[in-house]
Amino acid sequence: MRTVRRLLYADVVSAVVFVAIAFLSLFFFIDFVDELGDVGKDYSAMHAALYSLLELPGHLYELAPIAVLIGTIYALSRLAQSSEFTILRTGGLGPGRALSLLMGLGVAFGVLTFVVGDYLAPLSERAAVELHARVKGGLSLGRAGAWMKDKLNTPDGERNYSINVSTAAADGELLYVRIYAFDTEGRLVQRIAADTARVDASGLWTLNKVLLTDWTGASGAAAADIAQLKVDVKQLEVFHLQTTLAANVVSSAVRPFNSMSTFELFRYMNHLSDNEQTAQRYELRFWKRALYPLACLVMVGLALPFAYLHARAGGVSLKVFGGIMLGITFVLLNNVAAHIGLLKNWTPWIVAATPSLIFLGMSFAAFSWLVRYR
Repeated sequence: MRTVRRLLYADVVSAVVFVAIAFLSLFFFIDFVDELGDVGKDYSAMHAALYSLLELPGHLYELAPIAVLIGTIYALSRLAQSSEFTILRTGGLGPGRALSLLMGLGVAFGVLTFVVGDYLAPLSERAAVELHARVKGGLSLGRAGAWMKDKLNTPDGERNYSINVSTAAADGELLYVRIYAFDTEGRLVQRIAADTARVDASGLWTLNKVLLTDWTGASGAAAADIAQLKVDVKQLEVFHLQTTLAANVVSSAVRPFNSMSTFELFRYMNHLSDNEQTAQRYELRFWKRALYPLACLVMVGLALPFAYLHARAGGVSLKVFGGIMLGITFVLLNNVAAHIGLLKNWTPWIVAATPSLIFLGMSFAAFSWLVRYR
């Protein structure tokens, strides 16, 4: 059995590596061509190539189940076409034993996918984001910027803070920060506009070149007296604001999804829930990140029935084409389920698990039909 395991594992691993390299080469070319449109005075072709290289671990994580499916189908179809798999079957390799052998390999692929997605891909994505921010003068957070909320008890009573950041620099500095403070009745009592800001691990914000606007007495004023409130405007070089938004939470808010690990997603979605903000996007991303490595197991199980197809059912190329179509269907179903889940407000873990469960059912159905009944 050790010889059989070595034969299967060597063929499957080499095929999966070949497919993964082919896909990564294609995506590197696409990313590089896309980045060439931004090449100018400060952003060179070397920067574009480096950025495209840093994006590869993220692509490897997304493509891992597809590469496992296509590579395993190719390896098993080739063994079946050369009658090697038939010889193994006559030598005592039953369907259950073959499935257990491939499941062990699927577990290894799943662990590798988890390591790439939770450690290597976030690190490379952060490096890519920092490269863009350093060369292009900061990381733009879109037209609306990044919004954060916090709730604090102050000497003047409870305050609800809404914080907006327009741009993030490569060294962690925040640019064009706007902070709005509201009282318990939802009235605006303070506005802080700062050119730059930094946040430490304790949640202390150090804001520079600040325009501070206070509506004094607003929290206790009657509605008829609002127009008579005194407005106090100050210009300060430095202003400190103590919040519960530590540097790691702020970093999660301004960074893309792909640069966050599973633990960081879990921590940030809990922060959003504690501050009564919508966290469904992050919950869905968390469950997709947690369950995605299991798709490698499903893909290995789905590929096994191709070894039992007779040569008259099509050559290796036809079976590989079928594997490619199955992989595209899985990616499409995964993305469509995520968007529909957000629109319909479905339970995130069910949405994340549905594509894999559907393909798991397909693999069991194909395995039973081809192996048991044919």
